[in-house]
Amino acid sequence: MLLYNGGNLMDPMYKIGEALIGDGPELAHVDLLIGDKFGPVGQAFANGLSNLSVGHTPLTSVIRPNLMTKPATLIIPKVTVGDLEDASKIFGPAQTAVARAVADAVEDGYIPKEIVEDIVINVSVFIDPSASDFRKIYQYNYGATKLAIRRAMEDYPSIDKVLAEKDRGTHPIMGFKVKKLWSPPYLQVALDLDNEAAMERIISDLPDNDRILLEAGTPLVKKFGVGIIGKIRALRPDAFIIADLKTLDVGRVEVKMAADETADAVAISGLGTIESIAKAIHETQKQGIYSILDMMNVKGFEEKLALLPDDLKPDIVLLHRNVDMESYKAEHGEDTSDMTEWGNIKDIKSILGNKGLIAVAGGIKPTNVEEAIDKGANIIIAGRYIIGSRDVRRAAQDFLEHFDPDPDNMRLAMDEDENIEVKED
Repeated sequence: MLLYNGGNLMDPMYKIGEALIGDGPELAHVDLLIGDKFGPVGQAFANGLSNLSVGHTPLTSVIRPNLMTKPATLIIPKVTVGDLEDASKIFGPAQTAVARAVADAVEDGYIPKEIVEDIVINVSVFIDPSASDFRKIYQYNYGATKLAIRRAMEDYPSIDKVLAEKDRGTHPIMGFKVKKLWSPPYLQVALDLDNEAAMERIISDLPDNDRILLEAGTPLVKKFGVGIIGKIRALRPDAFIIADLKTLDVGRVEVKMAADETADAVAISGLGTIESIAKAIHETQKQGIYSILDMMNVKGFEEKLALLPDDLKPDIVLLHRNVDMESYKAEHGEDTSDMTEWGNIKDIKSILGNKGLIAVAGGIKPTNVEEAIDKGANIIIAGRYIIGSRDVRRAAQDFLEHFDPDPDNMRLAMDEDENIEVKED
């Protein structure tokens, strides 16, 4: 078979499509394969018709009895068909919806008419057992099937779309959002406390804002153990939580402990040996969380950072205020034009690469937050200004006023980039 793409013949292959339409128990989720009768999709089609299983019996899609759609299409139920009531939803509105959507896809040109006898389509359909409205079952499955066909034939989504959306969206059935630091700057609130009740009060008073990151400070972790991370998670399920372990040794063990408590990031001390740091960063990669290399009291941290292998560079480098270093360089005639009171952010980013982030701590107030951001800081760490305030919410807002709104809070997760061609007269 030769599938068409924009009018050009392609090598024999098969296409994959997916779509979800509707809401409530009647919503439709369709996965499908389009391919050559004599290729793997055709073989799967034949196997589906000949190897039946209880509750998941595939059936050919017909527009009405004795009128099979073209290209020949096989419907595979995703949910177990338990009784005749379930079967009637598959054999009635779902089967008709899929069949008509396939035929309309040919009529509308998504599938070239000249290849309909050479290909087959395998369609997996989801029918909730509690669905009861046959018209909605039909409507949603028709729309989902036709959209999935169009997406398959257009190779939607592109890899650029996937990479742009992977850290932005969330699956509604999950019930929570996995937060990624894809759009800095962020405000990291350092909960450097030894009182759990005070921690709970501060977290409850903080604005519910995607720009805010929560740090389980070293005092909290030392007094209550890494289990405090789980308690923070219970208070703010969608928060990005940092475990400030300042791990020096046995980093693999400590990182895993924090990850098991659902920490999103772990702070590793830059005072450790290169081997210890590398092992700890490797464990964060294994656990799928962020690594933060804390450069507090580290001399020559740029040189130390450069010693780490390229594939084991930290996700975030934490710099602390160091006014003495800037003064020393200025006194010795060195160029300090790129310097900040936290160090040379530009040089450190060049070592980290494109994805590396810089966090700065010490001396941060709302009055100099814009300066830090302008110099390249991605994460602003504030502690006492916020947690020591009588009005925690207002203190946090003092910082947030200097941040642009998070773009995800200003958009709907739509597939707005799907091609819509408008022909002008």
